[in-house]
Amino acid sequence: MEERSRLVAGGNLLQAHSWKGMLEACGIGVELRGEALLGGIGELPVDLQDVELWVAESQYELARKQLESLNSESPKWQCVKCHEMNEGNFELCWQCSAERSELLS
Repeated sequence: MEERSRLVAGGNLLQAHSWKGMLEACGIGVELRGEALLGGIGELPVDLQDVELWVAESQYELARKQLESLNSESPKWQCVKCHEMNEGNFELCWQCSAERSELLS
């Protein structure tokens, strides 16, 4: 079995699943780790609360470039209702579910 490398880690499960789906659509195999630990937030140390995306070493550079292009093509936007910052690929505010209303450059 090929060695795997951690591509990205973060506490946002929705974003991790979005990235996983985008990478898999490009033919990159992705393993999501740490998802089961999120139920223990508040009880677990902060360093154990991250969701991580892992990819095969042979696909690491391609996966990294795909994530970079996603971030550069989709700037973050701020919800005018609750003022929460949202990732560019979100059409609804993750905090209050309001529709996308404002782009920040």
